[in-house]
Amino acid sequence: MSDLYLRLPNPQAATPPLERLPLGRVMVNAGIISQSDLVHALDLQRHIDAPLGEILVAEGLASSTDVLHMVSRQHNIPVADIATDPPDPTLSSALPSSLCLTHRCVPWSRMGDVLLVATSRPEDFQRLRVCMGELGRRMLPVLVNEQQIRNHISALYGAELACRATTRVPAAQSCRSWDISSPHRKPVAYLTVLALLLALLFAPLWTITIAMLFVFTTLTMSTILKLAAFIAQISKISEATPPTASAPRAPFPLPKVSVLVPLFKEEDIAEKLIQRLSRLTYPKSLLEVVLVLEAHDTVTRDTIARTTIPSWMSVIEVPSAGDLTTKPRALNYALDFCQGSVIGVWDAEDAPEPDQIEKIVTRFQDAPENVACLQGVLDYYNPRTNWLSRCFAIEYATWWRMILPGIAELGLVIPLGGTTLFFRRNILEKLCGWDAHNVTEDADLGVRLARHGYVTELVPTVTYEEANCRAWPWVKQRSRWLKGFLITWLVHMRAPRSLLRDLGFIRFLGVQTLLFATFVQFACAPLLWSFWVTLAGFQHPVALTLGEPTASFMAWFFLASAILNLAISMAAVSRKEHRHLMLYVLTLPLYFPMAAISAYKALKEMVLEPFYWDKTQHGVTTETD
Repeated sequence: MSDLYLRLPNPQAATPPLERLPLGRVMVNAGIISQSDLVHALDLQRHIDAPLGEILVAEGLASSTDVLHMVSRQHNIPVADIATDPPDPTLSSALPSSLCLTHRCVPWSRMGDVLLVATSRPEDFQRLRVCMGELGRRMLPVLVNEQQIRNHISALYGAELACRATTRVPAAQSCRSWDISSPHRKPVAYLTVLALLLALLFAPLWTITIAMLFVFTTLTMSTILKLAAFIAQISKISEATPPTASAPRAPFPLPKVSVLVPLFKEEDIAEKLIQRLSRLTYPKSLLEVVLVLEAHDTVTRDTIARTTIPSWMSVIEVPSAGDLTTKPRALNYALDFCQGSVIGVWDAEDAPEPDQIEKIVTRFQDAPENVACLQGVLDYYNPRTNWLSRCFAIEYATWWRMILPGIAELGLVIPLGGTTLFFRRNILEKLCGWDAHNVTEDADLGVRLARHGYVTELVPTVTYEEANCRAWPWVKQRSRWLKGFLITWLVHMRAPRSLLRDLGFIRFLGVQTLLFATFVQFACAPLLWSFWVTLAGFQHPVALTLGEPTASFMAWFFLASAILNLAISMAAVSRKEHRHLMLYVLTLPLYFPMAAISAYKALKEMVLEPFYWDKTQHGVTTETD
């Protein structure tokens, strides 16, 4: 604690001087930087929305310690080290957590009736005092760095903020209201299975027929959607004209971008992640990469402790909150600590293109205000590892290069991917962030954005991920996705008429197809495979109830759908970078049965542990595999 205050018998809050030297002039006068360095930094500041001190640090012209002490001299307030002299925990009630987050401050200590407040933004301190009314007149600032402020906001208010992160989305829009401890869940599941078995026992033909009609309906929905999306995307590609030289666009101040990277039990990923993200060309003074880890995750904490973190990266630890440990809860907690007006999400193993953020901020600048989210394209950097990784790469290419762009072209709801997402911060906060209990928080947020009238666009920038190349981890990952799709569908179908009113009929059908029909297709895949019996010349049970023509039509439609899927995948991997996968497209019928196993695992977890997050391990392969 500064001796300055200890020598004051009755400290009073002083009125700040009306004028003070600019920080750049203070640093030049102190010999920290030269006049030419200042001119260079001020020239950069005209194009980027960042404080001068952060620009000087990012450009290597000054250290963060130098800037901190010069800001102290500029504002005539002392520097404190609250890491060695931490705030008094009993003072947490002196300031509300919301103001501490907004003004980047924490209550530090009391001297008489004066509250000493540690802040990293002294220029904002007067507004804080105004917010506190009469109490603000008895507050004095001390200066600390931003990371210490974050750490001690977590220390003082962590439990409160963690609880808020868990319940951020209103209960009516969340799945958290499900009573997973209800004693009725298992009996209802057992009775459902028993009823199906009894139906098969006493009326096997009609039970199979009704099930086949139900599954065939979802097959028809999925096939029509894929065909429409494929035609829309192919038409867009064929109509695309070569880019022509255009007048240079007017420059605009680049915004601060905060990207959240959730980490959990990552042993080897930190150093590789830093290497990949260091390739980004966006000004580092405007880039804030926040590594988000759980407080009880000693594995990741020890990994990061052994790694040198660049100045544009920081670490936030999410306090424990019961048994819930999910990515969306971590994202909600970290969101409050971010400084950017654009919020992004990457996964631990991601390798984004170097100019990705430039493309994002440029599109946000040009896009209408209702464009709330920009979704990048995902691809894999290890498709040659084995057969499973090749098939996974084909599946991703089909989805991201053909189906999803076609869905966007048709104006349907886009179920977001879990990474390479960028949001306008004000809209993300308006929608209350992510549902902490939903294991596919991305798909849920995509539907909520659409229901509130916002638009998601796809941006032609690629992020490379690690393809899951081991069978059981693949099943676990896919089961989480399918469980989340079913959870999201159930949440938004609580009030079907409301969903229909919000989306309109066509987009309502699109949601039914993308979420519900997708799950049914995998869960009931063995019923669809039974059509091979008819195609092989044998009689199908449906022929005994609905007639041979109906059974034949359904079987040939199934075959046509399978051929369409292969054709779309062939088109998706026809590009030069994926052409080596062309032959493996023919093996996809051997690949998708694994998803049926995933669906059954998802159904089991829907009954026993719907909020359980089955983590995917990263760092199994390298970018050259």
